Amino acid sequence: MAERTLRGARIGSTSLQSEVGVHYSERKNVRYQAADGSVFDVVFASDAEVPAVWSDPKTGHTGILLDDSGMPVESESPEEEKVARSHWDMLLERRSREELEQLLNERLSYLRSRRGTGDPTMDS
Repeated sequence: MAERTLRGARIGSTSLQSEVGVHYSERKNVRYQAADGSVFDVVFASDAEVPAVWSDPKTGHTGILLDDSGMPVESESPEEEKVARSHWDMLLERRSREELEQLLNERLSYLRSRRGTGDPTMDS
């Protein structure tokens, strides 16, 4: 009976991949300190640019980068908060206000002619 059974691996039990020929990239361990005093480590690639702040994956608190002696690192340039540009701001970057008014008037006259009201004073 043993001759008739199929040999196989259990699904999900072990990996059939080996680690032969696998070369891991160089890494560095960086420490951050949260406002509550807790310290957590984050692993980065050795050539990666390390951010000045990082969120703790366990608690969600934002931590500040610490140097090798355990002191907070002062950022070279203050982080400027980007203000979200509105559609109007982006439009003003491409066209002048006069051009926009002219386009608006052309479009309004086109819409009024399609509706059959040629009266520019008539609003809907």
